[in-house]
Amino acid sequence: MRDYDEITSFIGEWGPFQKLIFFLLSLSSIPNGYVGMAMVFVADIPPHRCRIPWLNTSSFSLDLNHSIPLQELNGEIILSRCTRFKGHVDSNTSYRNQTEGCLDGWEFSQEQYTSTIVTEWDLVCDDAWKAPFTVTIFFLGVVSGSFFSGIISDRYGRRLIFFVTMAVQTIFSILQATSNSWEMFCVFYFISGMGQIANYCSAIILGSELLIKNVRVNFALLGVPISYALGYTALPIFAWFIRSWRILLIALSLPGFLYIPLWWYVPESPQWLLSQGRVKEAEDIIRIAAKKNGITPPDCIFQQEACEQLTEHKNKEMYSWLDLVKTRNIRNITFIVIAVWVVISMTYYGMSLNTANMEGDPYLNCLVAASSEFLGYGYIWVFVHYVPRRCTLPCTLILSGIMLLLVKFIPEDLHALYTTLVMIGKTGVTGAFGFLYLYSTELFPTVVRNMALGATSMSSRLGSTVSPYIAYMGTYNKILPYIVMGGSTIAAGVLAFFLPETKGEKLPEFINQVKPIRCITMKQDSQKGQRQKGNVQVENGVDTIQE
Repeated sequence: MRDYDEITSFIGEWGPFQKLIFFLLSLSSIPNGYVGMAMVFVADIPPHRCRIPWLNTSSFSLDLNHSIPLQELNGEIILSRCTRFKGHVDSNTSYRNQTEGCLDGWEFSQEQYTSTIVTEWDLVCDDAWKAPFTVTIFFLGVVSGSFFSGIISDRYGRRLIFFVTMAVQTIFSILQATSNSWEMFCVFYFISGMGQIANYCSAIILGSELLIKNVRVNFALLGVPISYALGYTALPIFAWFIRSWRILLIALSLPGFLYIPLWWYVPESPQWLLSQGRVKEAEDIIRIAAKKNGITPPDCIFQQEACEQLTEHKNKEMYSWLDLVKTRNIRNITFIVIAVWVVISMTYYGMSLNTANMEGDPYLNCLVAASSEFLGYGYIWVFVHYVPRRCTLPCTLILSGIMLLLVKFIPEDLHALYTTLVMIGKTGVTGAFGFLYLYSTELFPTVVRNMALGATSMSSRLGSTVSPYIAYMGTYNKILPYIVMGGSTIAAGVLAFFLPETKGEKLPEFINQVKPIRCITMKQDSQKGQRQKGNVQVENGVDTIQE
């Protein structure tokens, strides 16, 4: 439709129908906040050392110091985690300078955790790579979920994929707790990852198309992200009381069943139905919304000629991933958004997973990191209302990157200043993460919007798949992760300057309504009055390639 918001404005912006959709879809994102981040505790590596079966309990400390060599880790001298001195189990026990691996397994500290997957399956030393790779498996599942959910959602509906992915996330999170091997755990975690981000994206798309104008902005910037932050904040609280990884996963998964009643309250997107030529179904949903708001709808909501145009458009063409690079305008935006997504995802998850390597209590660090998300979404909400879109994203990223790079120059004894800079950087990246979901829905047209958000979000997982290893760097060098993330974030901020302005603009319906990137717009302004150039025609300030 040329002006969907105007045609449906008679139902109002903030009636009972909109309030119900806003809060139900927002609250559905709470589980998304702790499913991925649960690995901060589930896969944490407690202090450990080789098991020494021949130790004399009466002189345990003395024998321990003679049984295990020392090593330096982050400037601290500790007992070696992966080697021990060779010894003989007899009355004349002798210790040599020769070392060997932990042939009898490991002893893990239970000061923080009763069990983690690391202690369950000895994911240390030669198998230490498996702990961060477990999180990478999750993000590979996210990539797969983004790929398939975008196609399914644009072809079969937003509502279907929303509920299917919610079920997948809940059920397979529970199955993870039953795993009897690391390999089985990874398989279930992969499938859970397929549902996690697909459910989050579907909620944003569905809500953005059911709501209009300012409510849509508040939903994308506050409703869903704040609910995600609530889930993230609940994680360290659950983990503090539940120190066993199996029980923790079950406790975090069960709330997912509370969302089953949403099936009877959340309808399909009328905009998607219109893009498919299913006009009567779209009208029925609008009439139901009007009834809930106490408004009598007009006899004909969508004009017949416009309906025929939509049906003809649907029958003419089915959209695919190739449509995201079909014309110059949408191709440029797709590539830039993908690059920015990759960096933001890498930095956001890298910092979130790195909280375990920070000084102090891991539960408190995670709680502070989760709480910073509220600040991030709050300041972005203010920026969205008073600052142009094309300034909000780059300025936020550049400031965050600078804060992360400054960490290198902070003396080791100034832990408070160190933590403050890190949290300011995380707050900025968190805000940019939430903002990019809104910005992306405004940049791409309705006919490929969910597919585009799924594709760009899927591409961002290239960044998230390496984020566990960036966090893993922190176990050996606490500054290096911030240098990598800070430099990348500044580069992404510079690239974001090229994206066009969308504030106050109507959502594009079709591909030929996509706006050009900023450098093309500036070129057009300098050549105002020229109607054609090559095979590009300027129509109402928007480039459309002549097919």
